Amino acid sequence: MNENKKRVLLGSPVHQKPAILREFLSSLCRLRQDHVEFGYFFIDDNQDEQSSAMLQEFAQIANPVMVQKSKYRDEYYRNENTHFWNEHLIWKVAEFKNTLIRHATDEQYDFLFLVDSDLLLHPKTVEQLVASGKDIVSEIFWTSWQPNTAPQPQVWLQDEYTQWEQQRGEKLSDKDRAIRYEQFITQLKVPGVYEIGGLGACTLISRQAMVAGVNFNPIKNLSFWGEDRHFCVRAAAMGFPLYVDTFFPAYHIYRESDLEGVDKFKLENGD
Repeated sequence: MNENKKRVLLGSPVHQKPAILREFLSSLCRLRQDHVEFGYFFIDDNQDEQSSAMLQEFAQIANPVMVQKSKYRDEYYRNENTHFWNEHLIWKVAEFKNTLIRHATDEQYDFLFLVDSDLLLHPKTVEQLVASGKDIVSEIFWTSWQPNTAPQPQVWLQDEYTQWEQQRGEKLSDKDRAIRYEQFITQLKVPGVYEIGGLGACTLISRQAMVAGVNFNPIKNLSFWGEDRHFCVRAAAMGFPLYVDTFFPAYHIYRESDLEGVDKFKLENGD
């Protein structure tokens, strides 16, 4: 172990199609480790045996790698339009993410990098997030949540997915709301680190934040949909601001058709 390098646990719950998982794992192999040192922890929630085998194969070429088999046998449906979530699936994933936080804390890692298994990462992603000096920071990625719609970022400013500035009690016309939305979207296309109100899926969490108790448990008096919202509200209430880094956007393979863009992303983002 290099004493000067920050130890980062790359943690990912995995319930993925083999073609997408192959690209994700290949992306992890390309990550730079000049100033960081990785450990890996995958929670194998796959229904496809090929995907489970790919995690075991990865464990043969990287070190240290921990693969923990999920006790669930749920189906997770997705198609070319969207992904289908329900309350059980969301809080199952929250439980997985809490397991990753506990492991990172117990094993004295400096950071946990929680990353979804349908993302491709720029080689400099983790080093950039660590260098930002933030306790909780996500690398941005853009997704057309519905076919033929403009891509949106996985980060927001307040509540569940509000992507425009609006002060408490402030009344906005549709026109003003649209202008402020465009301002937010335009800002995120400029390389930088920006404070936001919500994030997920590609997030670095410092040891300080983990030891303080950030987690994905449901907040009982909050009706927001999705475990990331509860994580973000809890973190903000504990005094940990949330940030997004936009220097090295990830690529989201949200649909199998998005595999067509993989080679272009690799070509443009080779280190």
